[in-house]
Amino acid sequence: MHELQITERILDVVLKHATGQDVSKVVRIHLRIGALSDLEDEWIQHYFDYLSRGTVAENAQLAITRTGAVLCCQSCSCSFEVTREQLGHAHCPDCGETGLELVSGREYVIENMEVL
Repeated sequence: MHELQITERILDVVLKHATGQDVSKVVRIHLRIGALSDLEDEWIQHYFDYLSRGTVAENAQLAITRTGAVLCCQSCSCSFEVTREQLGHAHCPDCGETGLELVSGREYVIENMEVL
């Protein structure tokens, strides 16, 4: 259900950037969402369709790209991609250490918008 709250934030940002820019219609919004996010693409679009009714973003399509999860070793600073399943027992491929920090994988970012 948290897709609704996040979708509200996405729409707020889209409308804020469309306001004052002589935008008559938002056609497509490109989102980058981390692989560790449990946001469901179809629910984000569903909520966006509902929330954007009557705005310049009505009927806009969300183009969602999923990005990998990246960890960084706290000992040698090596960064590497992991799957969700590897998170609990990952170790650095360079030095073998297990002191790791999540660099990316939970983010959601509006990359750009296509407008008329």
